This record gives sequence, structure tokens and C-alpha cells, in this order.
Amino acid sequence: MVAVWLIPLISLLVAGLLAGFAAGLFGIGGGFVVVPVLLAVLPLLHGERTELAHVAIGTSAATIILTSLRSLQAHAARGAVDFEILRTWAPWLIIGDALGVILAGRIDGHVLTMIFATGVALMSLNFLVPALAEHKLSDTMPGLAPRMAIAGGLGTFSSLLGIGGGTIAIMVMTLCGRSIHRSIATASGIGVLIAIPSAIGFALLGQGHAGLPWGSVGYVNLPATAAIASMSLVSAPYGVAFAHSLPPLPLKRIFGVYLVVISLVMFHHALTS
Repeated sequence: MVAVWLIPLISLLVAGLLAGFAAGLFGIGGGFVVVPVLLAVLPLLHGERTELAHVAIGTSAATIILTSLRSLQAHAARGAVDFEILRTWAPWLIIGDALGVILAGRIDGHVLTMIFATGVALMSLNFLVPALAEHKLSDTMPGLAPRMAIAGGLGTFSSLLGIGGGTIAIMVMTLCGRSIHRSIATASGIGVLIAIPSAIGFALLGQGHAGLPWGSVGYVNLPATAAIASMSLVSAPYGVAFAHSLPPLPLKRIFGVYLVVISLVMFHHALTS
């Protein structure tokens, strides 16, 4: 019996380590790492297969709260977080997040994943092509109307996919003249703002549903959340330290390669699931 649970437990712990390090390094929530592992492990908790995708996304959001908070704390200790951006983006991120939770059961996940994967692939060019890496559209962040659209859309996409939203936020900030280090640090806070209402929403959305995996509160699985978060809290500061040890250009290149890998993984998931 112990052997049956040992491999899934190790998988969750390793996913937590990787997610935490990635959160610190790239300003993301780690959902790209966590969701695929959860989809593989949750069937062992005896849930109905039709409910697993929602549980994986809701659980991912719950882990992102703790992972991103730890990452944000470590970045803030280095004075790298732009709290003004977090303050002005927060209302629209939360509204978009709520919309994403409402739409979660009504949108074809394959189509959404393909759209997001295509966007991520295009975004990688901004960090990998030398002519674009230093390019910026503005010296100031977007005004009210574009900020509402960007932050609202970011919140919606992120809650639907169970991610922290740092990927798009970092691109917007770098295009608007923010350094890659400051963008990554601030994106950690965006992950927190997205994950809290998303996790609460999925927990409420799943109330009363039959066939949920053992240990679930709505669409949030508490044992999996505890296993992943316990390790991400340890590894996130190391990701932060590594990010700040790198000069801007290499960090941009690494982030661009990361985007390419994520795009390929998402294309594969959309085409094979």
C-alpha cells in the first residue's frame, strides 16, 4: 500500500520544488508544472475522470497562492517589486479572474489551450530575437482602458488554465520600459492577486459535486496542495536569488526559451488529451 502512494507523493513533492524555483526565477505561479502532475496523480485519489481537470486547475491555483507569496516576499526584500502596478492592476485582475471561474465549465479547454500556446510562442520572440529583446513600446505603463483590457483578460485566461499569469504580465511590463528583473518580481504579486479569488472560486464551484477525489474541498484538493506548497516554499527563494544573479540579457534569453518549452507542452496537451 505504501509503494502505491510513494511515487505519486514524490511526484507532487518534486513538482513543488520545480514550481517554486520557476516561480522565483520567472515570476510565475508554477501552474505549468503543477497541472500536468496533478492530472496524472489525482486519479489515484479515486475521483471521477470528468472532474479531474477542474480539480487540477483549482488545486494549482491554491498552490500558487503560497508559492507566489513566498516569491513576492523574496523579491520585495531586494526592493524589486513595483507595488504601484499591483495596486492599479488588482481590481481588473480580480474581475477577470471571477469571469474565468464562471466560464470554466463552459469553454472548450482544447481551443483555449491552443490559443494560449500560440500566444506564448509569439511572445517568446520578444525575448529571443536580438532586435526585439531591447525593444519597448512606451516608457509608461498602459492607461486605464488598455489596463482594464490587459489585466481583465489576463485574469480570465489565468483562472481558466490554473496559472499565475506572470508570462503575459512580464511581456507587457518589459515592453513598457520596466527591467526584466523588476517585471519578474512584480509578476509574482500578480500571481497572488489572481490565485486567491481563483482558488476560492473553484472551491465554491465544486461544492456538492459527486466524484471528487479524496481530500477535496470543492475543486481544491487539500493533500495535493499541502504536498506541493510545502516544497515550493523552500525552493522559491533560490529561484529569486538565481534570477537576480543574472544580467538582464541572459535572463531574457532564458525566459524566452522557457516560453518556447511551455508553448510546445501546451500544444502537445491540447492535441493529445
